[in-house]
Amino acid sequence: MITAAIVVPCFNEESVLPVAAGRLLGLLAELHEQGVLSCESQVYFVDDGSTDQTWRLIETLAQDDRRVCGIRLSRNHGHQRALLAGLLSVNADVVISIDADLQDDIGVIVKMLAAYQSGHDVVYGVRTDRSSDSFFKRATARLFYRTLDIMGVEVISDHADFRLLSRRALDALREYSEVNLFLRGVIPTIGFPSTTIEYARSARESGESKYPLRRMLSLAIDGITSFSVVPLRIIAVTGVGISLVTVFLSLWVVWTKLTNETAVPGWASSVLPVYLLGGIQLLGIGIVGEYIGKIYMETKRRPRFIIQAVIGERMTFLERRSRQATDADQAKEPQVTHRS
Repeated sequence: MITAAIVVPCFNEESVLPVAAGRLLGLLAELHEQGVLSCESQVYFVDDGSTDQTWRLIETLAQDDRRVCGIRLSRNHGHQRALLAGLLSVNADVVISIDADLQDDIGVIVKMLAAYQSGHDVVYGVRTDRSSDSFFKRATARLFYRTLDIMGVEVISDHADFRLLSRRALDALREYSEVNLFLRGVIPTIGFPSTTIEYARSARESGESKYPLRRMLSLAIDGITSFSVVPLRIIAVTGVGISLVTVFLSLWVVWTKLTNETAVPGWASSVLPVYLLGGIQLLGIGIVGEYIGKIYMETKRRPRFIIQAVIGERMTFLERRSRQATDADQAKEPQVTHRS
């Protein structure tokens, strides 16, 4: 049996947390009874600076059930960094990330584990039915993935952050030290065997979405600026285009001056430099921006998250393996009966 850890980022989720915890712990118990998961499997709730009773609920859950661990960040660092904090804190054979609202079908986790057993290090949950979302949500999501594709960012279409990572993939993820974080673009660059599992997205049971338009735009900007310099190249190409147009415009101005006696005096000397210098400036900004963009992505080394508190039993991967090996050895020892 393998050990699994389910990572659940939480931000003001007091209304859905008890239901989510019950369903996830029930799934772990069911899979353990079926001989799929070890009893050491756990659920990690990451409190991303919630202002409601989310952390208090996590503390209560951890006290009542040793399978629950809580990680509290010092402030709201954002969904992606909260998720990464959980991923880098777990010690298990596989880690599965899912949102607290459980709009993603937890039954897919069984299929993910089967895909892992068949040799896949990364298993993506892909939404095929988003009828539970509003028309605006569906339209902006399609635009989001389409824009990333045009910009050359390698992402899995209609995949959020519902995925399974093996221990090997998780160790590889630790090597990524970038601060401008976009996990949906980082994970595909790992390159280990991967597959997708399709499912229908359910309606949110309570609470409200933590991804309004402002956060969606911010996520899109992070994704583009973290993995693509296409916008900078567009500026450079625009500068080249304007410069070429300026050359033809210059020839036209000279021709007009020589052949048309009614041409306005001074028009050529004032308009031509504006177009020429504007094109050259855009070209220069694009070239300089190409280098600045690369420097920008490499030089920032701020902490991606700060953990304020941890609650629950958290063993290291080697400690967990040592305990399992000890239990297995004890199970193999012959039972000796002493007679008096």
